[in-house]
Amino acid sequence: MIKSVSKEWVLIGLIAFFKLALHLLTFANYELHRDALLYFSLGQDLEWGYASVPPGIGLIAALTTTVFGSTTFALRVVPALIGSFSVILIGKIVLELKGGTRAILIACLAFVLSPAFLRSNALFQPVSFNQFFWLLSGLLIIRLVRSENPRYWLLIFFAWALAFLVKYSIAFFIVASLLALVLSENRRLLFSGYFFIGGFLAILLISPNLYWQYQHNWPLVHHMSELQRTQFVNVSVTGFLIDQLLMNLPGVFIWVIGFGVFLLIRKEKKYRFLAFTFLLIVIMLLLLHGKAYYTLGFYSILFALGGVALERYFKPGWQLFCLAFALVILLPLLPFSLPMLGMERMAAYSKPTAEFTNRWEDGNVYALPQDYADMTGWKELGELVGKSWAALPDSVKTNTFIFAQNYGQAGAVNFYGAKYGCPRPICFNDEFLLWAPDSVGSKSLLYIDQDRGDIGFLYQNIQLLGEVQNPYFRENGLKLYFCTDPVPEFPSFYAEKVNRLRAVYTRSK
Repeated sequence: MIKSVSKEWVLIGLIAFFKLALHLLTFANYELHRDALLYFSLGQDLEWGYASVPPGIGLIAALTTTVFGSTTFALRVVPALIGSFSVILIGKIVLELKGGTRAILIACLAFVLSPAFLRSNALFQPVSFNQFFWLLSGLLIIRLVRSENPRYWLLIFFAWALAFLVKYSIAFFIVASLLALVLSENRRLLFSGYFFIGGFLAILLISPNLYWQYQHNWPLVHHMSELQRTQFVNVSVTGFLIDQLLMNLPGVFIWVIGFGVFLLIRKEKKYRFLAFTFLLIVIMLLLLHGKAYYTLGFYSILFALGGVALERYFKPGWQLFCLAFALVILLPLLPFSLPMLGMERMAAYSKPTAEFTNRWEDGNVYALPQDYADMTGWKELGELVGKSWAALPDSVKTNTFIFAQNYGQAGAVNFYGAKYGCPRPICFNDEFLLWAPDSVGSKSLLYIDQDRGDIGFLYQNIQLLGEVQNPYFRENGLKLYFCTDPVPEFPSFYAEKVNRLRAVYTRSK
């Protein structure tokens, strides 16, 4: 006999499908983001660590392209599916907390209507998977507290290990949640053999990555020190706290109510540790000058708390107001959250707010938001390089390499140039630096850059093959040169430069 599906699960399923449909119907206006092109490239060379990210995103990219193919759709559908699965987990948390259909509706729609989560689930980046693991961890800890079954520690630590291999920021969640449990009446759950077994197994799972870090002189530490020097130093307490309100502005009443009720109402003290966890994450990030968006993974849990709190303690009028507010606030923000408008329409739509929405990291205002400008121009570049490579005689190809200035350019050649047989470009940026050969000899060169730069002094014959002309492209005006007859000093120049740049990843003996 087929068991009937409860109305709660029907509702959860419908909202999850709606979330997926939002992304599938809006992804075709733009190409892959420059970061997605890097992660696609990582998937072609699986290792236990990379220069700027843990190994998980490379494995996910490899599995994605194996199952769905090396297409834009493949690298868009997976984060969209993760967003859809997140809706299911939020609904499950609500049910664990004894919430009903109204709580499910409020919590799940708060997530679906969040500009921050719409953006993250539209991009193939570690952040989308990281947020999912924060949510999964929250559900498992709630199950642990509700059931008082210490075996859940095995699942929790397994989830934490996987999360660590996707994005190291799960460390904030781990430390905060354990401290929150210590501060709550649930601290006795920590005194279990399963806690220590789970922790030991988690360390075993992540140990290959830690060893890779050790072998390469701790790139994570180098990366974090660079962020501290260039970005974290500019984070202010006021700006951080304001961003907490703005990141999920449509659902602000929902998550604030959830946080407040579970922090202050005595009847909810069993799950008060969840509010403590969020509070401790915020405090840690403030002390470390961390970026505001590092807290984002916890908001899906707060939405679940908010749905339960609104259903349990507030009248239907307040529940309706919170959802209506979320929808009204989201509508004008929607084109900035989902790539639903083409470039020309988006440029026109964002023009009145360009001073705020289209200001890039260089401080200047442009026609498109920076993320959207990073999602166009790559196909044109990849095909320019690919066609130029294909036109070379085989005898010339064997003595020619491709050089790109950054991982976006190199990733574009990898992704869009593959059908033309392009080799992996040499690039001194991010993981491509570790892949670069120690020496190249006296070879010809397909060179990507805005101008000739230093290459004009290193090659005697330089021919312009083409240029990317796209006013919305962040790197508009990129040129492709074919360089032959290198000067005698070129091999030593290359070897010295690649070894100097890679020195930071080399352990001192």
